Amino acid sequence: MSNKAIFLMTGTLLLAACSPAEQSSTPAPSSTPAVQSVESAPAVESEAQLIARARGIHERVITLDTHADINTANFMEDNNYTSDLDTQVNLPKMIEGGLDVAWFIVYTGQGPLTPEGYAAAEANALDKFSAIHRLAEQFAPDTIEVAYTSDDVRRIDSEGKKVAMIGVENAYPMGLDLGNVQRYQEMGARYMSLSHNGHSQFADSNTGERDDVWLHNGLSELGREAVAELNRWGIMIDLSHPAKTSNMQVLELTRAPVIASHTSARALNDVSRNMDDEQLLAVRDNGGVVQATAFRSYLNTEKNSANRALLAELRASIAEELGFELQDFAVVRAMSDEQRAAYDALVEQVDAIAQPRIAAEVDAIAPPVDVADFIDHIDYMVDLIGIDHVGISSDFDGGGGISGWNDASETFNVTLELVRRGYTEEEIEKLWSGNLLRVLDDVQRIAAQIQQEA
Repeated sequence: MSNKAIFLMTGTLLLAACSPAEQSSTPAPSSTPAVQSVESAPAVESEAQLIARARGIHERVITLDTHADINTANFMEDNNYTSDLDTQVNLPKMIEGGLDVAWFIVYTGQGPLTPEGYAAAEANALDKFSAIHRLAEQFAPDTIEVAYTSDDVRRIDSEGKKVAMIGVENAYPMGLDLGNVQRYQEMGARYMSLSHNGHSQFADSNTGERDDVWLHNGLSELGREAVAELNRWGIMIDLSHPAKTSNMQVLELTRAPVIASHTSARALNDVSRNMDDEQLLAVRDNGGVVQATAFRSYLNTEKNSANRALLAELRASIAEELGFELQDFAVVRAMSDEQRAAYDALVEQVDAIAQPRIAAEVDAIAPPVDVADFIDHIDYMVDLIGIDHVGISSDFDGGGGISGWNDASETFNVTLELVRRGYTEEEIEKLWSGNLLRVLDDVQRIAAQIQQEA
């Protein structure tokens, strides 16, 4: 039986697990995308018919999430994604939610721009590349396979298997050697960002907005050379974390379309990790795609802060009743292993007591950021730059997750909300995977041309 068949069998259970708010109809946005059409929907459609239609669409399209972080401890022989681990993405959750393609991320936090820093970063990156290949080639080759092209994605999906793809978040591990672009491409990298949170040797980061300290005023000379090398080897350039100055310079230099693997619309929520209209329009003109991301504080900071504050009050009051005080991250990090283990055990007690009270005492008063908030960003970007330039990402296991799509098992809820908003099956297919795979095709076609020219 294929994974998608299993998804259909478990679909009823998935819907039943959603909260009433997640199952209820969401009002249409005040400004719906100009390209939307409801021609495929019946003139009069019951709730059950709408859900059934959404399930059919979800089954037929290839659902692709461009950003899922990993911890290599979860890619070992006795502990890996064949089990339903306490992670937002793993194979059982992908099967349950009908998520077909997960881009697993070779992420490296920004460190010192020194030989020692580059060496440590490279070791981290290679460890993550190896972990992804272990999962697909040793632990679960009958269930998941690494894809390198859009044809691979469609073939693997047609065989009833899940698809793994590889993105590199932060080019820092490449050090000063641009020969690593080809090396990473051969290991499966199909997109790469030139910086993360903190300026790299290639590009300034969005974090410069916090203190107005910049290293390159956009791209370094090495970063400019990296753009050409990424084009040459068919790796999509990811604009999610670099500064606007860096991104605009990339867009001036690149011969191939770009992506933003996990970002949202700054016009709806003014944070440095979101793209303003000028960047969104530039990506459109470049032929690229922006993958809206289900990250609470990027979607609606005010709403998320209110919900988090009320939850913190609840947890603090429970901790006080138990006779201890919750500590901030810095204090916990400074604890000894023994102290931290004891503290974590107490926190588990707090969370166990809090869990059944959250709906009534937190969410009912200060609602959490949810799927409707997420689709608001998709609506905005589709209206601004067109249906062909918008996609979907979660940032699961890296801080992402919202009410209704808090792990891969809830992926159907995204499709359901898109159907509620009036998107057709053709448009939903573009959002879930069609646009991203088109860009990958274009980038690889242009790379072949560049190599032929050389």
